[in-house]
Amino acid sequence: MSSLFSKEGNRLVYRYNAEKLWIEDWGENSLRVRSTKMAEMPGAESGRTISGGLDAGNADEWALLPQKPCHVDINIGGDGASIRNGAIEARISKIGQIQVYNSRGELLLNEYLRSRLDIKDRTYSSLELEAREFRPIIGGDYEITVRFESVSPDEKIYGMGQYQHSWLNLKGADLELAQRNSQASVPFMISSLGYGFLWNNPAVGRACFGKNITTWEARSSKKIDYWITAGNNPAEIEEAYARASGTVPMMPGYAMGFWQCKLRYQTQEELLEVARGYKKRGLPISVIVVDFFHWPYQGEWKFDPVYWPDPDAMIAELKAMDIELMVSIWPTVDRRSENWREMLEQGLLIRTERGYGINTDFQGNSLYYDATNPEARSYVWEKAKRNYYDKGVKIFWLDEAEPEYSVYDFDNYRYHLGPDIQIGNVYPLMYAKTFFDGMKAAGQNNILNLLRCAWAGSQRYGALVWSGDIHSTFESLRNQLAAGLNMGIAGIPWWTTDIGGFFGGEVTDPRFHELLVRWFQWGCFCPVMRLHGYREPVKPQYGTTGGATCRSGADNEVWSFSDEVYEICKKYLFLREKLRPYVASQMKAAHEKGTPVMRPLFYDFPSDGKSWETEDEFMFGPNYLVAPILHEGERERDVYLPAGGRWTNAWTGESHEGGGVIKAAAPLDRIPVFSRDGAVFG
Repeated sequence: MSSLFSKEGNRLVYRYNAEKLWIEDWGENSLRVRSTKMAEMPGAESGRTISGGLDAGNADEWALLPQKPCHVDINIGGDGASIRNGAIEARISKIGQIQVYNSRGELLLNEYLRSRLDIKDRTYSSLELEAREFRPIIGGDYEITVRFESVSPDEKIYGMGQYQHSWLNLKGADLELAQRNSQASVPFMISSLGYGFLWNNPAVGRACFGKNITTWEARSSKKIDYWITAGNNPAEIEEAYARASGTVPMMPGYAMGFWQCKLRYQTQEELLEVARGYKKRGLPISVIVVDFFHWPYQGEWKFDPVYWPDPDAMIAELKAMDIELMVSIWPTVDRRSENWREMLEQGLLIRTERGYGINTDFQGNSLYYDATNPEARSYVWEKAKRNYYDKGVKIFWLDEAEPEYSVYDFDNYRYHLGPDIQIGNVYPLMYAKTFFDGMKAAGQNNILNLLRCAWAGSQRYGALVWSGDIHSTFESLRNQLAAGLNMGIAGIPWWTTDIGGFFGGEVTDPRFHELLVRWFQWGCFCPVMRLHGYREPVKPQYGTTGGATCRSGADNEVWSFSDEVYEICKKYLFLREKLRPYVASQMKAAHEKGTPVMRPLFYDFPSDGKSWETEDEFMFGPNYLVAPILHEGERERDVYLPAGGRWTNAWTGESHEGGGVIKAAAPLDRIPVFSRDGAVFG
């Protein structure tokens, strides 16, 4: 028996030189792999059975939740060792190379190792490339690289969060593992080969899914940490990941309707007039939003009394109209704000390593509150609770969640949990946790908050993610479809987008009207239907003090554009209302099993090869196939109908057998939608 290997309970341990490597069960058919060259495995002292992950304050578990021990088989021999947990098996050679197999003995992952360690094992290579590379950072920890050989040139990869490109299949993509405005790094992926992989490391880094090698990199870290599961279909894999990292709460019923928003309502009366306008016209509306700079200064987390003189009366009137008020929260703290000095003295703000202490200079020199610090989380929540929650606000818009730095020098910022470059990707998760924990402690169930970013595990803190400050173009619309579908696969089923895009959109421009209509139709079949944007022409500044220094865009209500646009939007507002019971059933599946509400065709039709190649259609739950119009001037489009079902055009009643492409009409007021196997539309 090799002295390189040992068994510690359900854990297979490998030691060579300074490296310590653990492989153990972490949920059914799943394994967790950790490796370090530190003196001890980070987080080991907390113990697996009591750590509880981030929920219990152990950051070293990151996205993962504790799991009940499974029955595992560990075998150690002279040439290597193996560990099997149900449908997944990892084998380690005596030179440390890891290979992962499914229950059929098919190779899923193969570490890329080229060294001269053992000629007998035919591993001789002059390349001298390690599969697990720890490159020392002088005076610090390690820059980490993990390499896997491409097992099949036909492999397809999905998930990873949202990136501003139109590719659904990420094979061949090079992705930055970092949070930016409109980019959310959520490092969980599903492979067409039948496995799911979580890079359980919040460091800034890179994932490259090359034709020959897949590479995962962390620019600063203490350990390698990843989780892998095997399954017979995407749903099995997604559900295993949901059990390992958590699911969303049950979405509150009101959130499944229509949300009205714009940048920005400048006064209490302006917002109330819009709400009254919807009710006067008999239009459905569930949520209306007070956007940013309704406060005196960033970091004061309260209504500016000049422009919002009686928020209690405003909230009461909205509730009487059966409309929930969502209030924007920014994590920025302006140096002029009433809380700046106290938060600075108590160490509640993100620090800069060099230069002047500023994170962002938008509308004032500011630092972000440090969401990784439990004292900072408590401080911010208590302010928000007193000034918003206790008045009846039960849903928050947690903006700037990346956080959005004026300069993305990730190595220049330091958090309570460590350097930004080492742990910074977890910030949006901890931001969501700030409000989730506070609202839960206040007795609220079915918690939901809107954020502009996420990391793996954000879903369990009630994070509804939207795709950020994107442009009002058809190209941007195509990017959002890929972003939304990959976010769902990455384990974030609550996702939405600014209908019409954020930047741009002249309210009298017929070309923008077409874009808005096509986006609005698609928004009807997104998990949350929300109209938002910074429309042109910009409105005159209303006041001169406090938040009024931030300008407002043009009107952005459904009646703000043209009579034709209004009639089409009205049609889809009522369609969404009709769909709400169905949406509720899909939200229940997301809550119970982690099922994406909107998902690629292959999720429901994994045995149909064409479904894995179709990137411009999606399933809205199991019953409806949606084929959005993504190009200007398009009035018909090809639609692939997956094999194994019979499909009925929701608008015409025409029926088609699956397994082929049909031509679907798409006049301006119609998005192609097909019901599956006799499902009633709505």
